[in-house]
Amino acid sequence: MSAAGGPRRSASGGAFWRGRSIRDDRLAQAGFLLGAAVGAVATVIGNRAERAAREGGLVDWRQVEAIAIARLRSSPGTLPHAELRAAKASYDEAMAEVVPALQRHLGSDLPGVVERVAVVDRAGWVRANTATFAALVGKLETELLDQLIPRGGGFGKAAVALANRWVTSRQLGLLLGFMGQRVLGQYDLALLSAEATPGQLLFVEENVRQTAAALDVPIEPFRTWIALHETTHAFEFEAHPWLRPYLAERLERQLTLFSRDASTLGRDAVKTLGRALRGDSGDAQHWLERLMNDEQRRLFRETQAVMSLLEGFGDHVMDEVGKELVPGVSRISARFHERRERRTPFERAILRLTGMDLKMEQYKKGERFVAAIAERGGPAALRMLWSGPETLPLPEEIDAPDRWLGRVGLLGRG
Repeated sequence: MSAAGGPRRSASGGAFWRGRSIRDDRLAQAGFLLGAAVGAVATVIGNRAERAAREGGLVDWRQVEAIAIARLRSSPGTLPHAELRAAKASYDEAMAEVVPALQRHLGSDLPGVVERVAVVDRAGWVRANTATFAALVGKLETELLDQLIPRGGGFGKAAVALANRWVTSRQLGLLLGFMGQRVLGQYDLALLSAEATPGQLLFVEENVRQTAAALDVPIEPFRTWIALHETTHAFEFEAHPWLRPYLAERLERQLTLFSRDASTLGRDAVKTLGRALRGDSGDAQHWLERLMNDEQRRLFRETQAVMSLLEGFGDHVMDEVGKELVPGVSRISARFHERRERRTPFERAILRLTGMDLKMEQYKKGERFVAAIAERGGPAALRMLWSGPETLPLPEEIDAPDRWLGRVGLLGRG
């Protein structure tokens, strides 16, 4: 039995292990094949996700536009297109007075600007600026996408990029919706366009009417006053062809430096932004500056000085020329500037978050600088401002007009 049983057990045992081994091999093969299939599917999905993330870019601009316009539909004072078309005649009349008055005051022609005027609703302004934002972000996209989604980075990196795209698109949509309720007029210039085409004057009639009603000022003089400001911006760029490439070159360099350094911002950016939203700046620097290297900061401050000049010069001319064109200009100006200073906590947070608080600061500093230049240097000093890049105010001169007058040799002249 024992001998007989031995072989059977042995045969039985051998057959058992041989059978288990075969089944294990088959399971292993099946597992390998299944794993390979899953891996292949994951690779395909990852490749598709990576391709979708890259092809879609950093921002879904259609979504941005849709979100902003949807937000604006509930804003008060929405006008039908027929009323917008009817308002165009009022702006044409205003421009027919504004352009000759500006030419006399500034001593320079403004050819063609009258033909480039559009009266738009808030949605029209959003569409125009979505295209501008898209062109701006397009300058960053290739390098930033390479950092966010390195080639072969797979599904994980692509998924994060797609999520970021969704969040960023919503944020930009809400931002444009916020701005679209406040902008009155704009000299729309494609600063980074390869073609140096003249800009277009846009007037957001819904906001113009709402603001005139809030200020309790007559609508026709208010339209003329706004047209003066925006047409002065057209003068600044179109009468001085060097200005556009000067600003564009600095903006291009800032964008290039930013795209190279974007991957190193990390948690410091979040902390800095958090402090900015709380109003806890800690020093005189804007929170954006604290994220910049030395070269970026220098370019940023040079650009801010020029923007302060642009806005301050526009406000100065608007009030000076307005004395002869706009009935009740002093009252309009006083009420408008008073309203500009009143901000809700939410508005102040949005302005800090987006850097738009810098624009408010540009108005203040620029107005003070240009007023001082006009008072101490006269018309010759105002003309000298636009002689070329070398006579633009330096960042440290915006708060010290006498330093600029001394540098260009006009100190003490009147």
